[in-house]
Amino acid sequence: MGASGSKARGLWPFASAAGGGSPEAAGAEQALVRPRGRAVPPFVFTRRGSMFYDEDGDLAHEFYEETVVTKNGQKRAKLRRVHKNLIPQGIVKLDPPRIHVDFPVILYEV
Repeated sequence: MGASGSKARGLWPFASAAGGGSPEAAGAEQALVRPRGRAVPPFVFTRRGSMFYDEDGDLAHEFYEETVVTKNGQKRAKLRRVHKNLIPQGIVKLDPPRIHVDFPVILYEV
């Protein structure tokens, strides 16, 4: 259910190779973590948007259109969900940035 990027690939981006301990533990840690040239920041600055644009340029999570149904001689209006001609919102900038879900930190308030 909802695997985050780094754990899904079997990679822990926030591990440090400079931790104390035995050389065997350091060798095992190096085998699990791929070395990177730069440190990974603990923040997320963008996310994929969850809304859509319709052909009129309106932005919403869901779109409905009203249809008229005649039943037993009476006209009745029903709402039908629109699935076609919707364009995803794309990448959304987060303001302020969020902490990455895989970053090992405990948040508490005093």
